[in-house]
Amino acid sequence: MKRNILLMVLSTAAFALAGCNQAESPDQVQADVRDAQAEAQRDLADAQADAQEEMADAQQDVMEAQQEGDSDAVADAAQEASETQAEGEAKISIAQAEATHRVAVEKCEALTGSAQEDCKERADNELERAKREAEMRRDGTG
Repeated sequence: MKRNILLMVLSTAAFALAGCNQAESPDQVQADVRDAQAEAQRDLADAQADAQEEMADAQQDVMEAQQEGDSDAVADAAQEASETQAEGEAKISIAQAEATHRVAVEKCEALTGSAQEDCKERADNELERAKREAEMRRDGTG
């Protein structure tokens, strides 16, 4: 019994590995890319909406501080608004990079073997680079 289970596990693993790095059909790749693009658009729209909402809140805080006439509170609120804007821009940039990555990886599925691996690695590297740049801009170092 244990031997049968072991053989079944090994054959399943071999079958799964055989499917790795095989090209998907052009139709499947096209469908996957369309799905990835649609999901990416939703994610980007969500990030933009969140950033706009957070910025509107920060601007409201600045206006309230101005109405109170407290110059220190105005300066603090303005600084917070600036940081909120930078954070929002970073979130949007990262969402865009992740969207681009998602689509690129789906396009890689049209390739086989090492070409597919290389394609996905380039997409991963580009995503990490874009994230680093967005974070550096947010932190004022880029």
